[in-house]
Amino acid sequence: MWKAFNQHASTHQYTFFSPSTGHATTPIDVTTFPEGRGLVRDGETSSLNTLGYSPIGFEQYVEILVRMSQEGVLSLGSPSGPKPFIVSVTGSAGEVGKCCGFLMKILEDADAVFPHPEGKKSRGLELMMEINLSCPNIPEKPPPAYDGAALTEYIDAIAEVKSSAQHASGKSLHVGIKTPPYTFHGQFQTLISALETSSRMNEGGCPISFITATNTLGSCLVLDPENKPALGSVTGEGIGGMAGDALHPLALGNVKTMRGLLDKSEYGDLRTIGIIGIGGVKDAAGFQRMRSVGADAVGVGTALGREGVEIFEKIAVGAGLKIQ
Repeated sequence: MWKAFNQHASTHQYTFFSPSTGHATTPIDVTTFPEGRGLVRDGETSSLNTLGYSPIGFEQYVEILVRMSQEGVLSLGSPSGPKPFIVSVTGSAGEVGKCCGFLMKILEDADAVFPHPEGKKSRGLELMMEINLSCPNIPEKPPPAYDGAALTEYIDAIAEVKSSAQHASGKSLHVGIKTPPYTFHGQFQTLISALETSSRMNEGGCPISFITATNTLGSCLVLDPENKPALGSVTGEGIGGMAGDALHPLALGNVKTMRGLLDKSEYGDLRTIGIIGIGGVKDAAGFQRMRSVGADAVGVGTALGREGVEIFEKIAVGAGLKIQ
């Protein structure tokens, strides 16, 4: 968000659980874990969260990346070029457009926007932007990616900003959208129709470069051993978004269906849209499954929360990938 989200550990929480157990086994401890969670236990590879958005504002996030680039502390090199950072944003269509325009300025000249006090220059910073249209935990604000008109509003806002910025700088910004789990064909078709309409109506074609599929599944509830909500939430009901192992089959189905529909589109720019597959990937086998159904890249959420950054090396080694 352009402005920081007002997060409270008492109402924005997460827990791990096992579907075979059927309930959370550890209480939320906001003293030991001020982010609002309980202990990590073996076998509890699914998760539920009532989180909202980040308590750090958009400009502050971008400044952190620019400063790290200026200080030379980012590992940016790879045989294919600098490694990109994806900045995930949300808000109204106007606010998202504002974020897009700001990142275009950063790509043009990051040092002009955030000059270093010692004159150090940003080196090799590559940014992309993901629009989160899928968070299920914001009361009275359903995920826009379930609604065709709302989707079109966001896509049009990006098309307008990118068109004007390209004329000014000659540079472009890869923009993607993060979708919620779709459960029937009409929802997928709503997405494809919005993208195809954008391709047809905008002079520069569809402005979307990638889709991140999928976010957490909303309206889920995990109870504690006393059959009370395991999590605090804004509504007090403890209902939130589910991820991890329990989401994996649905995430695979979403990625495969989207890839198939994009590939069948009559619009060439839709056929080039990439997919970041995410949902329940915890090991090399899950990574390979996600790639096999059409994911160009694979994200990790619940397993990262359980195991830390070591999960990436674990997956890479297991999949026989070269670690860079």
